[in-house]
Amino acid sequence: SQELVRQRGVLERTEKMVDKMDQDLKISQKHINSIKSVFGGFINYFKSKPAETTPEQNGTLIPQPNSRLKEAINTSKEQEAQYQASHPNLRRLNDSDSDLIPEGTVSAVSTEAYPKNPHLRAYHQKIDNNLDELSTGLGRLKDIALGMQTEIEEQDDIIGRLTTKVDKLDVNIKSTEKKVRQL
Repeated sequence: SQELVRQRGVLERTEKMVDKMDQDLKISQKHINSIKSVFGGFINYFKSKPAETTPEQNGTLIPQPNSRLKEAINTSKEQEAQYQASHPNLRRLNDSDSDLIPEGTVSAVSTEAYPKNPHLRAYHQKIDNNLDELSTGLGRLKDIALGMQTEIEEQDDIIGRLTTKVDKLDVNIKSTEKKVRQL
């Protein structure tokens, strides 16, 4: 998911560079027209100036992933911290028998459904807690996967727009190159 965020930034910067190239090409075509004839220069003088683009902050853009992916990443990080706090291998355990079940975890099954044997009950509760953790982890993965799918679809749209712009720019460059050779 972090790689998708990075790739979005690359695509957005590329799209802005293509837009800037297109704007520069239009300016160069105006100059060619003014060189070509006095009338073309006269028309260019009265035409409106192209809108200035806003400068980027220090030349860098911070890529913004879609909200679904951003939410999934944040939720995943929060749940990961909770998981690490309650996981027996990632936290210190006391030597007492009451610590077989991590504190603060509540199983979906009531305690009456467990056997009367305390050791068997503890293992059933431990299995239920592990299943709850597994369910939470799978939910996290699902959210991240859905966020990544949305991000990929949005990036596909960006690539489609970029392809169209590059094709148009290529045609304009060839046309401008032809005009320059005719001069």
